[in-house]
Amino acid sequence: MKKYTFEDILLNQINIPLSLIKNYKNIGLNENELAVILQVYRFMHEGNNFPTPSEMAQYLTLSEEKCADILKNLMQKNILTISEENNEYNKISESYSLNLLWEKLYNEINNEQKNDLEPDESGSIFILFEQEFGRPLSPFEIETITVWLDEDLIQPSLIKAGLRESVLMGKLNFRYIDRILREWQKKGIKSVEEAREASKPFHKNQPQKTYKKEKRDTSIYFNWLEGE
Repeated sequence: MKKYTFEDILLNQINIPLSLIKNYKNIGLNENELAVILQVYRFMHEGNNFPTPSEMAQYLTLSEEKCADILKNLMQKNILTISEENNEYNKISESYSLNLLWEKLYNEINNEQKNDLEPDESGSIFILFEQEFGRPLSPFEIETITVWLDEDLIQPSLIKAGLRESVLMGKLNFRYIDRILREWQKKGIKSVEEAREASKPFHKNQPQKTYKKEKRDTSIYFNWLEGE
């Protein structure tokens, strides 16, 4: 029997968005459907983008027929879709897509935030990030923002400030924004005003950068160095 090392265990991992575990019930899924989705996600992670009900049933307490029924239900609920593309042999191959699932979870997160944030901040964090990055956020990026809000309890206005800081420094990526927010947490910074004062020395001798961006809604932003 093979002995597994810590390295084997660490390498044998798969990232599952926490929002899926927390919100599957809110988007109309039950536990069996969640189990099938996790298996689809796992197979896709391993390079099999179109696992059969028989293949999935080997890892579940559900029968092949039940797996097939659940897959059909997930497609009827617009959770799971099938796409076609030409493979390397120029033949049409089918694959599952979970994009609609991530979109539903994204909307669920936005709805939750609207209940918790001030009216002028409702949903604006995700909008701002998508505007600055110029693309839809990935499930991992949505999860990162959700962790900042729900687990780290960082104020939405402070997250916006961290985003703006990364833009001004020309380092627009989630890792850099997370470093900014963690540094502010270590310094006990809890307001935009405190963050602004802490950041001014870093900008004092920095040349002014300009960014060419598409037209976007700036009414939910603020002038970072000069005040609201």
